Amino acid sequence: MNFTYPKNEKLKSKIAIGLLFTEGKSVSKYPLRLVYNTGTFGEGEKIKIGVSVSKKYFKKAVDRNYFKRVLRETYRLNKHLLVDNLDQPYSFMFFYQSKDRLSYEEINIKTIQLFEKFLLQIKKEE
Repeated sequence: MNFTYPKNEKLKSKIAIGLLFTEGKSVSKYPLRLVYNTGTFGEGEKIKIGVSVSKKYFKKAVDRNYFKRVLRETYRLNKHLLVDNLDQPYSFMFFYQSKDRLSYEEINIKTIQLFEKFLLQIKKEE
């Protein structure tokens, strides 16, 4: 498996992000939340993902950046769960929504559970 997070997987388009928040669906596993929507991208791209940490819970940019790094890393290591099971392209926004400061290991476990919950929800919708 290719454990990378290349530039073409990063969600940067304001239009795509806007569509996520207006038309997207959500799945949560405390303290993480995944907002998703089907999308069309370039050739061979299955996933676009962005990460966000609320300024409401973490006032200092240092703290927000730390949790964004952790979210990107847990996504990078567990994205094979998504890539191997998706048959159409999706765009995601990945949120950390809590004041609680979970350790990397706890966030990694929650990420795996969140991705599995997302896959179950996709199967129900089809």
